[in-house]
Amino acid sequence: MKIDRFVIAIIIVIALAYFFPFWGSKESPLPLSSIGRIGISLIFFFYGLKLSLDQIKDGLKNWKLHVLVQASTFILFPLLVIIFKPLIAIEEGQSLWLSFLFLAALPSTVSSSVVMVSMAKGNIPAAIFNASISGLIGVVITPLWMGLFLPQSTGDFNFSTIYLKLITEILVPVVLGLMLQRFWGKYARKYQKQLTTFDKAVILLIIYKSFAQSFIDQIFSAVSIFDLLLILGALIVLFYIVYYLIGYISKALDFTIEDRITAQFCGTKKSLVHGTVFSAILFPPSFPMGLILLPLMIFHAMQIFIISIMALKLSQRKQLKI
Repeated sequence: MKIDRFVIAIIIVIALAYFFPFWGSKESPLPLSSIGRIGISLIFFFYGLKLSLDQIKDGLKNWKLHVLVQASTFILFPLLVIIFKPLIAIEEGQSLWLSFLFLAALPSTVSSSVVMVSMAKGNIPAAIFNASISGLIGVVITPLWMGLFLPQSTGDFNFSTIYLKLITEILVPVVLGLMLQRFWGKYARKYQKQLTTFDKAVILLIIYKSFAQSFIDQIFSAVSIFDLLLILGALIVLFYIVYYLIGYISKALDFTIEDRITAQFCGTKKSLVHGTVFSAILFPPSFPMGLILLPLMIFHAMQIFIISIMALKLSQRKQLKI
C-alpha cells in the first residue's frame, strides 16, 4: 500500500503552519483569504466544465441506489453524530462535537469515490452520478444541518448571508462552467490531471491559513495525543457503522455486487474540498477553524487507507469467489 501523496502534503502544510504561522495570520500582508475565495470559485467553475449532463440523465434510472447513497451521506451520517450530543457536557467538547457534525453533514467526494469504485470493479457510471450530484445537494443540505446547532454556540448564523455566499462562490461558477462546457469542456477533460493539482493546491492553502491562525490562537493546546487517538477511534467506528449498514440495506434491496460496492464506497466518503470551502462560509471568523477541520482531515486519510484495502480485495473477487 502506498501512502497517498495528498495526505503527505497536508501533513507538511500543517507543519509549515506550526513553524511559520505568521503568513497565515490576520496580520499577514499576503491576501490569502482573497486568493482562497478566487481559488474556490475556479475549482467549481472547472467542476462545471467537466460535469457530464448525459451521465447524470442516464444515472437517474438506478434510483434505488442513488437514494441509498444520498440518504447515507446526508441523513444517516448526521443522525449517528446527533445521538451522541446529550453526552457532551463541557464547552470544549461541544466545539469538537460540532466538527464531527460538520464532517457528517458534508457531501461525498468525486475523484476518490470514482477511483476506488473503479478499482473494486463496481458500478462506475453510478459512482460518477452520485459523487457529482452529492456536491450540488450539499450546497443546500449541509448549511441546513449546521444551522440547527450553530446558533447555540456562535449566534452568528444567517441563512440569507450563507446561501448568498454559496450561490456566488459555488453555484454561479458551476452554472457558468456548464454554459461554457461546449467551448472549453474538452480542454477541461484533457487537462484534468493539472486541474486536480490546482484543486489540491487551493485546499492546501486554505488548510494552511486555518491551522496557522489556530496555532496562533493556541486552539490545540488542550488537545493531547490521547484525544487524537480518541478522535481517530470514533471516526473508525462511525465509518464502519455506516459502511455495514449500507451493505445490509443493499442486500435487503437485492443489489448486485457492483451496485453494493458503489453504495458502500460513495456512501461513506466525505469531501475534503467541500469541507474546506464550507468551513470558511458557514463558520464565523472567531470560530476555531483548525479544530473544525481536524476530524475531516483525519477521516480523509483514514477512508483512503481503508477503502483502498477493501477495493484491492474486492477487485480479486473472481479468484476469491466472493
